[in-house]
Amino acid sequence: MKETYEKNGKKITLIDLSDRLENETSSFEPNPHHIRYFKHEEAVQVTEKVLGLDATYWPDGEGWAVEEVTLSTHAGTHVDAPYHYGAKSAGKPARTIDEVPLHWCYGDGVLLNMTHKQAGEEITVEDIQNELARIGYEIKPYDIVLIYTGTSRHFKTPGYEFKHPGLGRAATEWLVDQGVRLIGIDAWGLDRPFDVIAQEAKEGKRQFWEAHLVGREKEYCQIEKLCNLDQIPKPFGFKVSAFPINIAKASAGWSRVVAIIEEDVSKVGGTS
Repeated sequence: MKETYEKNGKKITLIDLSDRLENETSSFEPNPHHIRYFKHEEAVQVTEKVLGLDATYWPDGEGWAVEEVTLSTHAGTHVDAPYHYGAKSAGKPARTIDEVPLHWCYGDGVLLNMTHKQAGEEITVEDIQNELARIGYEIKPYDIVLIYTGTSRHFKTPGYEFKHPGLGRAATEWLVDQGVRLIGIDAWGLDRPFDVIAQEAKEGKRQFWEAHLVGREKEYCQIEKLCNLDQIPKPFGFKVSAFPINIAKASAGWSRVVAIIEEDVSKVGGTS
């Protein structure tokens, strides 16, 4: 979803970066979910039983609509808290999602194009630095870095969780060392796919889940399962809003992530 409107002499574009939660994908999701839909007529049955108000008290015999959703905090587009990576971070009790500072979740966005990387490949420090040099940008503290891999085009098909490249430990740590506290990716996870990193761990080559585990040493959060990164028209010069749902003591919270672009109407010639 993309919306453009004018307000106070500004052209404002909002780009929805969140995946839509729907029952059609539940059967193959690694973190399954289910949505139960209650029809307007069912509310009438409730009000008649509880309040003595039958269909004659409702216009057109219809009451309210309600949905009941069963899901993991890691289903759909969500923000991982440091607690997800382990009980401690930097030697202190790791923050849960309700303890994550809000200023980590709203700030300047930086889009790094990694679509040249293949499924299972590692995104390295060199990859990130080369892309920053290409776009002419220097990371600053509290930037929200979005890793664009193109994997979201597979989200509606089984096995999508094995089709992305991912950050290694070094690249994750490098971003955090620059002051980044929120890293997002348009894939199921920030690390490379489980089949790849599990095999490497069994062979004694690498630490399993190494990008996530950086968070045990240095605090950071990540956004997983982003969409529509290809719709962001420029690599920087936009804001990102990624506030997670406030769930007590949780390791993650769902988020409606949005890219926000503001331009002077006089410079862009108004909206179409």
